[in-house]
Amino acid sequence: MSFIIARNRRSVKDAKRSIYGTHIAQMMFVSGETGEPSTETTSLIEHIVQQQVQEMLKECTMLATRRGSRTISTDDMMMLIRHDRAKISRLRHFLQWKDVRKTAKDSEDNKGDAGPDVGMPGGDADLQIGATAAEAGKKAAKKNKVDLVWDVQSYFSEQVPPRDDEEDEEEEEMNFATLQRLRNADERTKNMTREEYVHWSDCRQASFTFRKGKRFREWAGFGVITDAKPNDDIIDILGFLTFEIVQTLTEEALRVKHAEDLSKKGTGGDNQSRKRKREAGLFDPPEEEREPIGPSHIHEAFRRLQRPDRKSRAMLTFTNLMQKSPLRLVGNSKLKELSVITNITQI
Repeated sequence: MSFIIARNRRSVKDAKRSIYGTHIAQMMFVSGETGEPSTETTSLIEHIVQQQVQEMLKECTMLATRRGSRTISTDDMMMLIRHDRAKISRLRHFLQWKDVRKTAKDSEDNKGDAGPDVGMPGGDADLQIGATAAEAGKKAAKKNKVDLVWDVQSYFSEQVPPRDDEEDEEEEEMNFATLQRLRNADERTKNMTREEYVHWSDCRQASFTFRKGKRFREWAGFGVITDAKPNDDIIDILGFLTFEIVQTLTEEALRVKHAEDLSKKGTGGDNQSRKRKREAGLFDPPEEEREPIGPSHIHEAFRRLQRPDRKSRAMLTFTNLMQKSPLRLVGNSKLKELSVITNITQI
């Protein structure tokens, strides 16, 4: 009884301390969770994400110190996820479109400043103004390529002009993962009503950093872990990575819960009899709604994502040495298992 009371007190304490509980629940909903997660679950995910962000800041500070700099750059952030080529490609795509929106906004502001001159008669002057606006629109719509510091091109001052049909392996992996997630989202939204789809669209806008820069800096530990003052690009990259962490944790937890439900069905469950269930009939009432992800599923998902590679454990086989693995950044979920999410959410 005392354990239950202590657990309830801890849940209430976590609920008061939680900052991004609502946003995490929205991210989980977009990632495949159809139920309403408990406060304990969202608080646990928030703690994991905060731990991951602080670890990223520590690693970036060490990289900046090696470069002889006191500020963190975007290259330091990309170095942390350089082994995940699909995530690197998605991050570059995100930064490219951010630059496109910024350039388009600046061109619109300049066009608005030159507004009174546009209405003046002048024949050739009007054509020249129209051509200038068209060139500005093309320049705004063009995506600038985000170079990586470990690429061969960064070693040379002269760059090869990019081609329109150029597409590397990283973009192919990104497109595969993106199309798979879009396919899963299409399966979930095709039977939604208008109100449900509006709620879905609102949940897709959930973010740790959008219009919450000051609160995110305090929550992440800027000024405590690192003295560097982050710029807007660093905050946007951290917002992108935190959403990816929540999405990966949710997808892995859904796989854990799906395997647990299959095991309970095979053995008859914990509190159910081991008699064979009869098949559902045509006029049988619908089954109870699926239970949401619990803290145990999040713990198991995080344990799986922290599991070291077999390559790093091979040299310790048949030895008495214990491997002390550091905290691993939550990487991209396995691409071949993304299709399982669609089947899980429909159960």
